[in-house]
Amino acid sequence: MKLYDYFRSSAAYRVRIALNLKGVTAERAFVHLRQGVQHGEQYRDCNPHGLVPALALDDGQVITQSMAIIEYLDETHPQPPLLPADAKARARVRGIALAIVADIHPIDNLRVLRYLKSALHVDDAARDAWYAHWIALGCAALEKQLSRESQTGRFCHGERPTLADCCLVPQLANARRAAVDLAPYPTLSRIDAACCALPAFADAAPARQPDAE
Repeated sequence: MKLYDYFRSSAAYRVRIALNLKGVTAERAFVHLRQGVQHGEQYRDCNPHGLVPALALDDGQVITQSMAIIEYLDETHPQPPLLPADAKARARVRGIALAIVADIHPIDNLRVLRYLKSALHVDDAARDAWYAHWIALGCAALEKQLSRESQTGRFCHGERPTLADCCLVPQLANARRAAVDLAPYPTLSRIDAACCALPAFADAAPARQPDAE
């Protein structure tokens, strides 16, 4: 299988973490988002959405969207599991993950930030304030949730990484790159540090990718 990837994409970062946790190696193809490669006909033939990641399977099927890719990997390579066995616990992990991938990340996505500047003529300071506002809003809610729920352990849920951690770490990496202050979120920062101490997370970091600039 082949992973269409970009080193700075937090969605692709999630999938790289999941692949590493599963011990699965995928061929890599790099789609440079800042150079507009995703808009080219060749990549649009593969993924009409023009986003990364995409996972091309050996039979020709292409799976899009990081959450769908990660759950596919979890179903086809069940060890170690990224979702708990208990239905309530699975719902909790999915809820944490979706708070990041559905509520925080889309508003701060590269194409949104570019639209703010190019179409709405928002200056850099206002664009950065937009970015920081939505990250802070989402992180504050996650901090409150994870700090008070007994299911939180060393990681977002218990004592081993789950889908939620695959989503949290890239989002906090984005926040740091934008100089967002993470001091108000000690629980999130503690979990992030525990994750990043693991090779599966460390090796998936943007700076360690072959296409890193």
